Formats: sequence, structure tokens, C-alpha cells
Amino acid sequence: MHPQLSVVIRMRFDIWEFGSHTFRIETRDLEGEMSMEAITGNIEVKGVGNASAVSHLVFNIANLHIKNHGLVNFVLFIDDKEAGSLPLYIRKG
Repeated sequence: MHPQLSVVIRMRFDIWEFGSHTFRIETRDLEGEMSMEAITGNIEVKGVGNASAVSHLVFNIANLHIKNHGLVNFVLFIDDKEAGSLPLYIRKG
């Protein structure tokens, strides 16, 4: 059990991507099982006279239950397409 964990994601969108997007963050271990319920939501990307814009997602996760040592991937989906992942390595203390 991990008592407190923060995840910060910075995304850059090009001008043709401005507008509303859905996002989903899933956690998957090496067996493909989810460690927690997916985080979902919407983001509105707006640019002010620029060719690109930046959006941030910041989450605090409490009491994350992790079954085994190894690797947990935080996988980001934008509009149901995988946009990237962030590994979290779990080692025995």
C-alpha cells in the first residue's frame, strides 16, 4: 500500500488540436491488471494567438494498492488513443 502519490502530466497540443478532449489514465502491472480504477475527465485546450498550447493534469492518489514488486505503468489516453506512459518501479524496501 502506497499512502500518497502524485502524478503530474504536461501535454503540448498543436493549433489543429485545440478544443475539447477526453482523457483517461490507467495503471497496469506487468500482467496487464489494473491497480486502481481509471481516472477520467475532459480537458479544454485553448491557445491565445500561438501555434500550440500546454495543458497540465495533476493528481494526488491516496492508498494505492500494489499487489507485487516490479513495474506499474500509468498509461495516458487522449480521445481513446494511447498518448504515453510513465513507469513506476516498485522495489522491496
